[in-house]
Amino acid sequence: MPAPTSSLATLRPDLGDSMEEFDLAADRQGFIGPRVYPVFETAEAGGTFGKIPVEQLLHDADDTTRSPRGGYNRGDWEFVDEAFATKEQGWEEPVDDNEARMYRHYFDAERVAAQRAIDVVLRNGEKRIAAAVFNATTYASQKTTITNEWDANHTSDAVPVTDVKNACESVWDQCGMWPNAIIFNRHVFRNVRELDQILDRIAASGAGDKIRARDVTVAQLSAVFDLPYVFVAGSAKNTAKEGQSVAFSEIWSSEYAMVCRVAETDDIREPCIGRTLHWAEDGSVIGGAVETYRDENVRGDIVRCRHQVGEKAMYIECAHLLENVTTSS
Repeated sequence: MPAPTSSLATLRPDLGDSMEEFDLAADRQGFIGPRVYPVFETAEAGGTFGKIPVEQLLHDADDTTRSPRGGYNRGDWEFVDEAFATKEQGWEEPVDDNEARMYRHYFDAERVAAQRAIDVVLRNGEKRIAAAVFNATTYASQKTTITNEWDANHTSDAVPVTDVKNACESVWDQCGMWPNAIIFNRHVFRNVRELDQILDRIAASGAGDKIRARDVTVAQLSAVFDLPYVFVAGSAKNTAKEGQSVAFSEIWSSEYAMVCRVAETDDIREPCIGRTLHWAEDGSVIGGAVETYRDENVRGDIVRCRHQVGEKAMYIECAHLLENVTTSS
């Protein structure tokens, strides 16, 4: 059960989100981070855990035969220590007494403040995961530069299906397992729907001979790429300094697409690109513990959202980055 950070703070679960509501809220905002780096609950705020080296993941056992009255051959796994750390992330929004009363007939100022605080916390988590995944330095040796970009300037000569197929094979060569996901942003998604190779494959699958780009769905792309998961990021950020004109950009860059293996279970040993490690002992909840307290200096109540997480790349061998995917929207 979450606990407030001090005796002056009051937990407000009525203003926060359950795990299910957290997933829905993230989806509405176009956040894909919680699905790319699924949550793993950890018993400690930081430390080490045993990680099986990739070369042992599919170790070829010599003999599984058991002789009568004999024992079974046993595995002799070697683990390497992998460090992790969680950090508390949080944001506060004031609810001014005067404004709350002035606008009480139009909206609930306290609830609006809570949703704003939750959004800031989730959006920053999305930024951290996007920076870890679309990282040309981390995946320098597991990266391919696209020859014909996936945009309107290369409608007929772009080969996204071929590019993804080659990336899938690279992942298999690196870890002996096939990827199960592709990640790109909504600009790239809208471009991909225009490309001849995509439209031709969908038409050839029996969908008809007059496929319109706007009718192409995520499910159809999943079938074309032969990948169970197609994650389309729709979240944005304002990169302008405070006081400057607004400048929106995608949190997940249009320059990249990632072909990778994402976790499908809660088993920390499952090979995957990464996980979000969550430490709940200090009262954190993954969607953000919401608290309120009084601050007479601003003559209002303060709404706080906080959680303690750490984003951890697990097996970089489970991923292959596609670079120079598109430079246009």
